[in-house]
Amino acid sequence: MTTMRAIVQDRYGAPDQVLQLREVDIPTPAPDEVLVRVRAASVNPDVWHAISGYPRLIRLMGAGFRKQKQPIPGLDMAGEVTAVGRDVTDFRPGDAVFGETHDEIQWVNGGAYAEYVCVPQHVLSRKPVNITFEQAASVPTSGIIALVNLRKHLWKQPGQRIVINGAAGGVGSIAIQLAKANGAYVIGVDHTSKLDYMRSLGADKVLDYTQENVTKLEQDVDLIVDVASTLSLSDCKRTLKPDGLIVIIGHDHYGTRGRRTLGGIPYFLGLMLWARFDRHLPWPSFETMEKRDAMNILRDMLEAGTLTPIVAKTFPLSQVPAAIQCLQEGRTCGRIVIVP
Repeated sequence: MTTMRAIVQDRYGAPDQVLQLREVDIPTPAPDEVLVRVRAASVNPDVWHAISGYPRLIRLMGAGFRKQKQPIPGLDMAGEVTAVGRDVTDFRPGDAVFGETHDEIQWVNGGAYAEYVCVPQHVLSRKPVNITFEQAASVPTSGIIALVNLRKHLWKQPGQRIVINGAAGGVGSIAIQLAKANGAYVIGVDHTSKLDYMRSLGADKVLDYTQENVTKLEQDVDLIVDVASTLSLSDCKRTLKPDGLIVIIGHDHYGTRGRRTLGGIPYFLGLMLWARFDRHLPWPSFETMEKRDAMNILRDMLEAGTLTPIVAKTFPLSQVPAAIQCLQEGRTCGRIVIVP
């Protein structure tokens, strides 16, 4: 067999307009890559950004000016290694692996929405035997984002009181479990329909943002994690302890806020500058985390049972646009996964 089924995009645009299921050649791994038979690939907001081309700045950040350089979207996946490049030493055919499919920014297509994908060995980790391929595929991007943003703050001291706004989403659900694994008291904030889901993930207290304002109800909070990007800094200050912090992870809400050229980047640059004058904002740092290191931490948590991904819906490869639409609607409790 030399061909495979894959979702392909020839231009930027709405997923239901630019995505097509096609038969394409199976890729050949480079010397440092492995060829993976994709068993599951997850859907997350970064996929929408990569397909739509918004904010437009991503086109100048490596994605491609008029269209994505990699025509097959999808970034998170889990599957089985079927072939290895000549320089690969970490994996061999038959190994079950999971991870992102490249080491670039997360708004660049990764080729995961296909039956096979080539992946650099250094971004992968072995899939724990106690979770399914679908569960494993739902972890990498959200888990890496949560770890990069929170590792300095969650490990500072046990017993912290932490608010997570947008706690039922992909990043928020992992943030709950990271915080609980480090002995925190977690207050989860999300929609009415997701309160029980947050409790099932370990949240000690849940709030419905349609009925309650967390910044008016809570006091002496050590850390606010604003995944949904809906809280104001001034309101958060009345909730935080004198040395408390707010970490804003950021969500552009699929372009509904109108920032289609630069997205939230100017806002985050402004926060970085303002952090020099406001003790409640983390000091700016460009320190990052190697994807392999992050994946190994996530793998260990999955094996230990301190991180349990919840898969809500699966879609076949032919229904990727419908899966992305389901994600945008925001009513699903748990992750949405593509099964090629």
